[in-house]
Amino acid sequence: MGKTVLVTGSSRGIGRAAAIYLAENGFDIVLHYNKGLEKVLEVKKLIEETGREVRVLQFDVSDREAAREALLKDIEAHGAYYGVVVNAGVTADNPFPAMEDCEWDKVINTNLNGFYNTLHPIIMSMIQNRKGRIVAISSVSGLTGNRGQVNYSASKAGIIGAVKALSREVAKRNITVNCVAPGIIESDMTSEIPAEIVKELVPLKRMGTAREVAGAINYLFSEDAGYITGQVISVNGGMYQ
Repeated sequence: MGKTVLVTGSSRGIGRAAAIYLAENGFDIVLHYNKGLEKVLEVKKLIEETGREVRVLQFDVSDREAAREALLKDIEAHGAYYGVVVNAGVTADNPFPAMEDCEWDKVINTNLNGFYNTLHPIIMSMIQNRKGRIVAISSVSGLTGNRGQVNYSASKAGIIGAVKALSREVAKRNITVNCVAPGIIESDMTSEIPAEIVKELVPLKRMGTAREVAGAINYLFSEDAGYITGQVISVNGGMYQ
C-alpha cells in the first residue's frame, strides 16, 4: 500500500474530483461521505479502476464523537494517513438579519467544527510519522466576505486562520498545512448563477471546474510543494486579486 489520503465529502463536487485526481497520481484513498452511498460507491469504482487502494468511511463531520470513533477505528485497522483533504461543507444562505439560529449553527458546526472534528483525532498519528500533507478547502467568501453568507464566510475565514496556526505547530514534524480557496466552481449550487453575472465577476469570464481545484490540491500533495505551508491558494479565475 502507498501513501493514503483521507478526503472528506468525497461523494461529489470538489471532494470527488480531488479523490480521483490524487488516485490518478499514485495515492491510496479513504473516501468519506455522510449521505449519498450510491454516489460515493461510484467514486470508489472509478478509483479502483486506477489500481489504487480505496475504502469508504461514513460519518457526520459535525458529530464530534461519531467522527472520532470512525477515524480512530480506521487508523487502528490500517495505520496513519499520510494526508487529509478537509473538504466536507455546507451552505445555508440568508441575509444576516433574517438568519435563523439553525442556519448559523449548521454551517459553523459542519465547516469549521468539522475541521477540528476531522483533524484532531488523527493529527498525533501524523506527527508520530513525522510526515504528511493537510489541505483544507476554504472559499473566496472566506477571503472577501459575501452578502447573504455571513455564516459561510465566517466558517471559511476561520479555516484559513486555523490552517495558518496549525501549519506553524506541525512544520517541525515535516507536515505541511495549506488552504485552497475556490471561487465560482461548476456545481449544483452554482448552476443557477446567470452567465452574465459570472462574466462580470470573473476576469476569465467562466466558472471554474472541480477538476481545476483538484489540480491545485494535487500540487500541494506533490514533492514539488514540500516547501509550501501556511498558504492560501486561490482558484478563482482572477476574482478579487
